[in-house]
This record gives sequence, structure tokens and C-alpha cells, in this order.
Amino acid sequence: MSEAGAPKRPPLRVNTPRPASGRPHKTQTPQPWRLRHLLLAPHRLGFFLAMGLLLASGLWWALVQLDRATGWLGLGYAVSPTLTHAALMSLGFIPLFFSGFLFTAGPNWLGVAKPEARDLLTSSGLQAGGWLIWLAGAHTHGGLAVAGVLLAACGLGLQTWRFWGLVRASTQADRLHAKVVAVAAGVGMLSVVGIAAATAFDAVDIALAFVLSGLWGFVVPTYLAVAHRMIPFFTSSAVPMVHAWRPFWVLWAMLAAAGLEWVSVWLPVFTGSPPRGWMLFQGLAELAAGGVLIWLGVAWGLVQSLKVRLLAMLHLGFVWLGLSFVLAGASELLGLQAGVPALGLGALHALTMGCLGSLLLAMVTRVACGHSGRPLVADNLVWGLFLALQLAVLLRIAGALPQAPPGVLVAAALVWAGVVTVWGIRLMGWFGRPRADGRPG
Repeated sequence: MSEAGAPKRPPLRVNTPRPASGRPHKTQTPQPWRLRHLLLAPHRLGFFLAMGLLLASGLWWALVQLDRATGWLGLGYAVSPTLTHAALMSLGFIPLFFSGFLFTAGPNWLGVAKPEARDLLTSSGLQAGGWLIWLAGAHTHGGLAVAGVLLAACGLGLQTWRFWGLVRASTQADRLHAKVVAVAAGVGMLSVVGIAAATAFDAVDIALAFVLSGLWGFVVPTYLAVAHRMIPFFTSSAVPMVHAWRPFWVLWAMLAAAGLEWVSVWLPVFTGSPPRGWMLFQGLAELAAGGVLIWLGVAWGLVQSLKVRLLAMLHLGFVWLGLSFVLAGASELLGLQAGVPALGLGALHALTMGCLGSLLLAMVTRVACGHSGRPLVADNLVWGLFLALQLAVLLRIAGALPQAPPGVLVAAALVWAGVVTVWGIRLMGWFGRPRADGRPG
């Protein structure tokens, strides 16, 4: 199995007898969807539950934005909708996608046995169920929401413990990427617990700080570790002229940039507002980090990858990471006089929707194709969804600008919801059916 968890060799060709007409029989009859098929492999269970939560959160947020603009639904809230949205989008479905990927590719990195999907049922079920309870409690009762997020924290803790077990069992010399992921997962679990505690005391600002802490201390480092290991590997495999260049100093530099953002999350909590000297330093550091990340995307074969859609999706998603730092730096420097960032949440959504969303679409599609016996390609539907996602990102960034009409945010939410719904329904259909090539897994 390759580093991405895809098969080492192409799917086996089934030699079928030919009838008298000389035409081959069909090699595979479409199979019905069955719930038990989700337990055939870790990626099936993790990705399916993540997709369900992604669909629910995307459709919910589109309704919230529509109600804000029109008042048609008259929604009531027991928990701040901003906090509910931030927690779901940052720490809800993403760790479940991590579970599907890391318990598929991680054992290959570490040279250890892969766990069965049944082994992950409790941790994944607690997370999916807990976040749905969080969402329901956000409209009904704060205590219910807190209970839900605590269940999710327990699930993430079990997931983290199991992955640490794989790291401890490994005798591989190179375990750096897996160790980064494991440490980051511990930060994520503590952040989710922090969200629960702050929400229980109605400390919304502190709860939002824990959300951002989980984003910069857990989600982003995990993405960085996987990108550092996988993007050069994928590119060199598909584009012969590009070599897999991934020195460890590049990973440490990217993690340092994420660490700077983690510090910036907590500084205002203790100081009230960030000192202008810090804003100047942070803005310049973010511009420098953004420039280096964009250069790194080019060095990893951005231009060459554009000929292969699935690779292009990975590389363009990574470029969004650099652009998010550039936007953040510009926002800090432009807001020096006012003492607050000038461009609002534009940089944050360039990171979450642009970078994390694009990479998620590309990576999950690749793993799903490889493990369902389908070609590792982005067909017209996937490519169209990717382009629509880029539109949603641009709309969301535009909606963060001063004086932006509220309809822009509604449009961004509706496009996002449409993308994840179409993508999710398609892949959820794959996960509940046997592989198209008849192989196990």
C-alpha cells in the first residue's frame, strides 16, 4: 500500500470467459448499499460519519445565514451561532476525516498492523453523535450543547490514544510526521474540553479562543504534516520531472508559523487587546510566512501539477495556505492605527475554506477512489465542485470586507452547502457498497 493508503498496484483485471459472440461478460454487477459495508475498512466508517456531519453543518449554516438576512425562519439560540458554527467547522467533522485517513495511511507510515473499523466505532460514534447533540443544544438548551461537546471530546481522546498506540508500537526510524499528528491530536482534545468548560460558564470569547487554539494547534499542524509527507510524494509519482523534495526544516518552519498564530489567539485574552508592537511583528511575520509558503507550493511542482486535476487540487489548496497568511499580515498592518485587524475574518476563511476545504476535497476524493477500485482521477463532477468551492471562498472573503452586503455571506454559505451536499451524497454512496473491482477493503 502506498503512503496515501491507496493500493500498491493497479486493480486486478478479472479474466472473464467470452461467450460465442466474442463479447466479454460484465465483470462486476452493481451491489446494493449496506450499512455493514461501513465496517469493511477504517476509511469507510470515518469518512461516512464525517460526511454526514459535514452535510448537516453546511446546510444548517446556510439556513442560519438565510435567516439572518431575511428573518424568514425565526431561529432561536441557546448558544451563540458564531461559536456553534466555528466549533463545528473547525473541530467537528475534520477529526473524523483524520480518523479515516490516518488509520488507513498511518499504519503504512509506521509499519504496524492496521486497526479494524470496528475498533474505531466507539471513538467515531461519540464524535459524530456528540457534535450533532451540540448542534441541537445550540437551539434548545446550553446544557445539552455542553454534554454533546464533552461526548465529542471523549471520542477524540479515544481516537488520539489509539493513534498514539500505533506510534508507540512502531520501530520505524522516521516517525516524525506521525508524532506531530499525535501531539497535535492531544492539543485538539484539550481544546474541545476547553470549549465545553467555557460554554458552560457562558464565556463565549474564551470558547472561541479554544476553537482557534484547536484550529492552529491541532487541525493545521495535522494538515501540515500530511501535506509535507504526501504532496511531494504524489507529485513525483505523477510528474516524472518533479522530485520529492521535503526536508524536515520545511515542516518545522510551517509548524512555527502555526505556533505564532496559536500565541496570537491567547494574547488578547490576557492583555485585552494586542499591543501595536505585536501587531506590527505579527503582520510582518505573516507576510513573510505567506511568501515562503507560496514559494514552497511552486517548489513542490504547482505549475507542473496543473496538467493533472487531482494534483492541481492539492497544490492549489496548499497555495491558499500561503494566501491566508498574506491576507492576515495585510490585515494586521492595515489595522495598526485602529488597533484591530482591518480585513475581518477574510484571512481565517481563506485558511479554513480555501486551504483546508480544498485539500479535504482533493485528499478524501483520492483515498475514496483508490479504496473503491476506481481510477485516481478528478472527473468532471469533482473538478466542477472544486471550482465551485473556490467561488464560495472568494464570496466569503468578499463578505468579510467592510460595507459588504449581507447577501454575499448568504451566497457563500449556499454555494458551500451545495458543494458539500453533492460531494457527500456521491461518496457516501461509495462507502456503503463493495469495491467496484471486487477486491476486499
